[in-house]
Amino acid sequence: MKPLLSIVILSILLVSCNGAKSIEKSISTGNYNAAISNALNKLRTNKEKKPTFIYLLKSAYDKANTRDLNNIELLKAENIPANSLRVFEAYKALNSRQEAVRAVLPLYVDGNEIRFNSRNYTNDLVTYKSEASAFLYDQAKSLLNSPNKLDARTAYEDFEFIESINPNYKDLRALMTQAYNKGTDYVIVSIQNQTNQIIPRRLEDYLLDFNTYGLDKFWTVFHAEPQKNLSYDYAMQLKLARINISPEQQSEKEILREKRIVDGWKYKLDRNGNVMKDSIGNDIKIDNIIDVRARLFHYRQFKTTQVIAAVVFKNLKNNQILDNFPIDSQFVFENFFATFRGDERALQEEDIVLIRNSQIPFPPNEQMIYDSGEDLKLQLKRIINSYRFR
Repeated sequence: MKPLLSIVILSILLVSCNGAKSIEKSISTGNYNAAISNALNKLRTNKEKKPTFIYLLKSAYDKANTRDLNNIELLKAENIPANSLRVFEAYKALNSRQEAVRAVLPLYVDGNEIRFNSRNYTNDLVTYKSEASAFLYDQAKSLLNSPNKLDARTAYEDFEFIESINPNYKDLRALMTQAYNKGTDYVIVSIQNQTNQIIPRRLEDYLLDFNTYGLDKFWTVFHAEPQKNLSYDYAMQLKLARINISPEQQSEKEILREKRIVDGWKYKLDRNGNVMKDSIGNDIKIDNIIDVRARLFHYRQFKTTQVIAAVVFKNLKNNQILDNFPIDSQFVFENFFATFRGDERALQEEDIVLIRNSQIPFPPNEQMIYDSGEDLKLQLKRIINSYRFR
């Protein structure tokens, strides 16, 4: 047990040493927040509160605060309205860091408390939250006057940030709605049937039901029916070019099954045809082995549908084609069943499964076309999710 205990102690010391070196490296490279986070983790999990990690935490904390406070003074001295946001973020960082360290206090080394400087940042946070909100609000409202949708999206992000730090600020909610509507790309979707075949209405409805696509495109809205008083930016057209439906096919294959099986028992006879006896005088019985045969008639029903199409994206502002994506969708109807003649005991397990199946009617062409819609929709969804209009 002693050697094992020594190994465990040595392992703990090595891990502790490596942890300290990692924190020291973070401090030396100016990555103070990472050093603080790592030191706090060590102190939370180490009941003995090792002095090494306490001193490293103190060093990283003081250096980080000094850097942030100096940066705040420089930003204030520049007297630029845009700096209000950076000052607010710096005060938030100072306050968050202080609260994180406060959670492990007090910390002692050799009975002496190691003190961490702290101050109340409430007034600073309130002041610069107000200034940052006012600056971003004016900036975002100005962007809303731009005809560029990307500017409207930037405005929305600014309003969203204000909402996160200063909820219910002025008429923020109404402006966010305005920015969203202005920054959104509206796409009108249609299906063009060029196949000279009638496609099921329910297939068209299924393909145009965008509520079932599970799309996650915040700035793009698809409409299958045009909305009044809405100017569409793009058109997406699913062009059905050709529908190929194979003939109904049924193939047959005959297979001979043979098997040697045990069919009850019989008496063991000697050369003279007499029943043989065992050592205590009982009649000897043996398995009755017979050969059985069956003819299996294996059937396969087969029919396929192929839909060849293309997804075409068009810019409605300049009437230019943006992209064209080909689609080749297929649906296969296939059914296997079997019958047999002869002794069922000669059949294999998979044969038994097949003879329990039966012939079924081939689906009509309309149903086959509709069934191909599942794969068609999956391909369409993949194209929509990967496509970027801007």
